[in-house]
Amino acid sequence: MKINNIIYFISTGILTFFLVFGGLVYLSGSERILVAFSNEMANGHNAIGFPGWLIIPMAIMKISGALALWLPLVPKWIREWAYAGIFFNMLLAIGAHVFNPINPDDTDLIAILPFVMVIVSRATLFRKEANG
Repeated sequence: MKINNIIYFISTGILTFFLVFGGLVYLSGSERILVAFSNEMANGHNAIGFPGWLIIPMAIMKISGALALWLPLVPKWIREWAYAGIFFNMLLAIGAHVFNPINPDDTDLIAILPFVMVIVSRATLFRKEANG
């Protein structure tokens, strides 16, 4: 039980770092984000199909999702939706790098780590809840 808690807190901590850092980078107008969403744009979308206006809502949702994982007063159903949203966000982030037709040499697969952390965090939380 104790090792499960340690794994849960470490995986959720790493995941939270990626979410908050990513959200803040999106909000900061980082050149890398602006290049990915703006300079590669064709008809309002980059080659992968993400609209440029998505930067701010994604930032807000990343930070909100991180908060939902940690705040004790958050209802369980909201935490479940947060895990689902984060899971799909990280899955799409991997796809955005792997299937990037503009930059086929993109090897920035750092999105794999938070994707794995979502799975580990949720699995250990499930085990934690099952054991009471």
